[in-house]
Amino acid sequence: MDMYAENILFHYKNPLHYGELERASITVADSNPLCGDKLEIGLQIEDGKIVDAMFSGEGCAISQASASMLLDEVIGKSLDEVKGLEKQFVYDMLGVPLTTNRVKCALLSFVIVQQAVDTFEL
Repeated sequence: MDMYAENILFHYKNPLHYGELERASITVADSNPLCGDKLEIGLQIEDGKIVDAMFSGEGCAISQASASMLLDEVIGKSLDEVKGLEKQFVYDMLGVPLTTNRVKCALLSFVIVQQAVDTFEL
């Protein structure tokens, strides 16, 4: 198994930032009915920066690992930095080729985070 696949399994079995964020500034949920993935992401935003983030939900290894890895990356970033991220950031972060069916799994957390930062009112 290659390093990237091992990393995905690690994040799936030991997700970072998993749970409910009690002091969330905004919480957004979405799902991927094709795979049964369901995620809810809470972001704590202070002075235009994401200072904490947590996710909960269930789904395949790709969706759960992607959420774990993405939240680890966005904590500490400004809302503008997060808004500037593109889908390719997630693909590069995961580092494995994705089938067409797995793209939605990989991007679910990204879509939720983008929706959260787009709708958050300073």
